[in-house]
Amino acid sequence: MRHLDQLIFVGLNGYAVALDRDTGAIVWSCDEMKSGYVTLLLDGDQLIVSTNGYLYCLDPLTGRVLWNNRMAGYGGGTPTSLVSVRGQTSQTFLQQAAAAIAAQQVAHHQAAGPGAAGS
Repeated sequence: MRHLDQLIFVGLNGYAVALDRDTGAIVWSCDEMKSGYVTLLLDGDQLIVSTNGYLYCLDPLTGRVLWNNRMAGYGGGTPTSLVSVRGQTSQTFLQQAAAAIAAQQVAHHQAAGPGAAGS
């Protein structure tokens, strides 16, 4: 039986996909979202998927849809990247990632965007 720490989750055009962490092989693929920018967040034993104004909750081991919510009245939203490190969301990680991106841009003489380094 697979464990969550053996999987990597990727959101692609209308798909949520689980890959084997060691081989990159596709373990499961869910196309319930049909199309659009897909963002994922692993929250314990649930994989939360957001796309086109819908939220889906998937079983991260099988890809089976547990529930979905149209989020009526909230609009389509702006595509956002959700970050989870081995199932643990981390504001500190996000700040460190933003600082690293800003430092890389400075090193390459690129203007840092408004969201860089905690702006």
